[in-house]
Amino acid sequence: MTVEAIIPARAAHPPVQMRAPRVDNVINGAQLRAQLTAAALDHSGDDQAATRAAVDHLHRALFRGRMIAQELLDNGLDGVSVARFLSDVQDEVLRALFDYTTVHVFRARNPTAGERLSLLAVGGYGRGTLAPSSDTDLLFLRSYKSTPWAESVIEFMLYRLWDLGIKVGHAVRTPEECVRLAREDHTIRTAMLDARPLLGDAELAARFETQFRTEAATFKLKDYVAAKLAERDGRHTRLGGSRYGVEPNVKESKGGLRDLDSLGWIANAIYGVRKLDELTTHGVFSTREAAIIRRAARFLWTVRCHLHYLTGRAEERLSFDLQPEIARRMGYDTRADQPGVERFMKRYFLAAREVGSMTRVFSAKLEAQSHKQPERLGWFLPKDTRALAQKGLRLRADRLDLMPGALDADPVAGVRLFTEMCLRDVDVHPDAMQDLAKRVRALAPGLRTSPAASAAFLELLTARKPNYLTLTRMNDAGLLGAILPEFGRIVGQTQFNMYHHYTVDEHSLLLLDTLNQIESGALAEALPLSSEVAPKLKHRRALYLAALLHDTGKGIGDQQVEGAAVARTACLRLGLDAAEAELVAWLVGNHLEMSDTAQRRDVSDPRTVAAFAQRVGSLENLRLLLLLTVADIRAVGPGVWNGWKAQLLRELYYATESVLRGGSMDERHVLRTLQVRAQEARSSFAAARPELAMALTPFPDAYWLATDEAARVWHAGALSSCSVEPGAPVGVTVASRIAPGDGALELLIAAPDRPGLFADLAAACSMEGADILNAAAHTRQDGVALDVFSLIDGGGGPFGISDPHRLARLVAGAERAAAGPQPKGKEAATPLRADRRQAAFLIEPTVTFDNDAAAEHTLIEVSGRNRPGLLRDLARTLAESGIDIRSAHVGTYGETACDVFYVREAGQGGKLGHSQRREDLAAALTAVLAADDPGAPRTPARSLARARASGNR
Repeated sequence: MTVEAIIPARAAHPPVQMRAPRVDNVINGAQLRAQLTAAALDHSGDDQAATRAAVDHLHRALFRGRMIAQELLDNGLDGVSVARFLSDVQDEVLRALFDYTTVHVFRARNPTAGERLSLLAVGGYGRGTLAPSSDTDLLFLRSYKSTPWAESVIEFMLYRLWDLGIKVGHAVRTPEECVRLAREDHTIRTAMLDARPLLGDAELAARFETQFRTEAATFKLKDYVAAKLAERDGRHTRLGGSRYGVEPNVKESKGGLRDLDSLGWIANAIYGVRKLDELTTHGVFSTREAAIIRRAARFLWTVRCHLHYLTGRAEERLSFDLQPEIARRMGYDTRADQPGVERFMKRYFLAAREVGSMTRVFSAKLEAQSHKQPERLGWFLPKDTRALAQKGLRLRADRLDLMPGALDADPVAGVRLFTEMCLRDVDVHPDAMQDLAKRVRALAPGLRTSPAASAAFLELLTARKPNYLTLTRMNDAGLLGAILPEFGRIVGQTQFNMYHHYTVDEHSLLLLDTLNQIESGALAEALPLSSEVAPKLKHRRALYLAALLHDTGKGIGDQQVEGAAVARTACLRLGLDAAEAELVAWLVGNHLEMSDTAQRRDVSDPRTVAAFAQRVGSLENLRLLLLLTVADIRAVGPGVWNGWKAQLLRELYYATESVLRGGSMDERHVLRTLQVRAQEARSSFAAARPELAMALTPFPDAYWLATDEAARVWHAGALSSCSVEPGAPVGVTVASRIAPGDGALELLIAAPDRPGLFADLAAACSMEGADILNAAAHTRQDGVALDVFSLIDGGGGPFGISDPHRLARLVAGAERAAAGPQPKGKEAATPLRADRRQAAFLIEPTVTFDNDAAAEHTLIEVSGRNRPGLLRDLARTLAESGIDIRSAHVGTYGETACDVFYVREAGQGGKLGHSQRREDLAAALTAVLAADDPGAPRTPARSLARARASGNR
């Protein structure tokens, strides 16, 4: 039969339903065994030739089956069916190989008891599913002791399987050994639960099954359940602890296939069922929930199979470079300006959420049936059950539950359930979660217009208790999106970039959790300014609503403009008055302004501060925006928040606070205010550190506004040995330190100023592979330049912290660069990283000029693909064009670099006024940004993106 007869013609869109062909229509087992017999007879007397011929037949059969499985997947067959088909194909190959081995190679005509052998599939293969590149786990079962014949058969089969390219994990045991080891080791017990007889002595396999099931009844069930749940929790922690990480591991991450496997193993151990569907007969899952599990498993398995075929290996991580191509293969195209890859990833996270919901239901049922120790959110259970009953709630098995008929009598009881969960520190009963999830769609219209529902929800949102877990539970039940459809739209939504670590809804809930920690004082040491500001708020509720709604504009246009409109509508529906709703809308519409100003503008420049203060308008708005900004950055993901961002925000906050307290936002008033602050800083430092003040006094106001006292002490010590007096030797000082409270190394260079100094220093940093987070340049009146770079290594840690020799090379290189321009050709090119993940993104370079944002400088803002040495190349281009750099503000957002330079013409020191001059400079900078990365591999995702971009142009 031809392949075309088995697989229908490829459709324009994958069909909704498709069935795998019978495996005997692909591999005829009897015919394959006959071919192996013929190979043995044709090469009688030449064992090696016979074996080669047999392996060739097996390889062709296996290859044919795998190619047909891939075609079936590409034409819309779901992953579970593909995995079962691959398992069936492998079964036929193993049966033929075993038959060939025991009949033609090591035939036992009158087998003794020691020559009885049975082969069982274990692990995922034992469950009858096999991913395209997964290992094949086998158990060779012998009767009671090893014999030369059995050893020869096993060894021959293993070598032939390796010849076929099959990755094999195997064990050789007796039934009694299996039972004993399963009692001692939970991992072995798990493998035994999945065991499936394939071939060989059927009586021996049946003996194993009987002994294992009989003895398993005497095992400590609670210990096994606890061990599997601890194993699951450890795996989740190791992979980040969230099911909403934007590059999930389809198999191992929270909400992935391994979570379903864990449920299956525990269900098998307790109820003796091999399929989760069968738990409906034990009252654990409803028919609807069993269907949800099947749907999630089909989707996750489909993604996994595509991952394996696309990469040609057992790849389980759904990385950025693979997501677009898998989205395309699974039929997710762009709709309503939402890229297909984002639609695909949203579907993935909804499936992961379904797995998580079913896991919690199952876990709670285990507690109810005393197979698992109960978990409590707090130590205190609600005492006033009468008050609960009045709200339609009750306490059941140490959990909050809905009273029978409560949702019919008052749908708001569903919202009160979560409010009480938060206030009383008690978890929700699984039956209540199941009931809500089943009925939430029908309840939604009434809840959205119910003042009582809004009041209960706002009480939960603004509770002065940790509410992240409660809101997560509420979100998982679908109730959060039912009350706030604006939030429901972003559930599971992703942004296809490397900056954001979580889905939009998870990021928003983590932001709320950060605000809660700031208010409670848990982050007082890490965020002293935020902790100081929080108690002064007058509009706390507006802050929490803005935090929840701040990203609801994503995917529908300008996220701040659209988000403000969405937030205003949501707040009015929740019952806020117009003024408070407008405040929430203002916060959402400006939630990026403070971070952008602090990180991409010079906050010592009066125009910057005046413009920001004018936008903020009041001290209350400034406090609200600070807390929202800090929490937003910290909730993006691990390592995104750092000390230099905190310092920049502090500088901007205090400068703006001074202006707002002064009552005028006129630029001249702002300038006077900043001058007063700078002079106060000078005087305070001179009084406290008179022995160091002389080194710093000649610096302009901008220096005093941009540094704190600890930095000034460090700078002064370095500057004391740097001299530019006539006739004196050139003084160059290079020093380094780990920035206080930061994950970066600060490199300080004090040297006589000259054209191109900043570019040469940036080149020296890049030479050693340091990533530049931030850079600032200050020049004293006597011509001494002070340049400070914040540096990290490729792993995101402080540069050189684990390699002192590398740090020493960096310091030596910086000293040479500061002493004078290096000869041409001395500098080696920085190797560009071949990062498959970054290669998935196409980034258009941009260059813009702004002569109005600063009083004495032109702002040049550039954006393009981030790569090592980019700042060096940009700074060198500016230097070679006769441009002096006063400061560089380096921003990295995943794969994108956004750098801002404050510059002026060398010599005369004016702004870049001539239009042709700016055009020429823009062309030169664009060429630097657009330089292709020769180390970036041509991934399928990148090739597809290039083709689409070319078509769009």
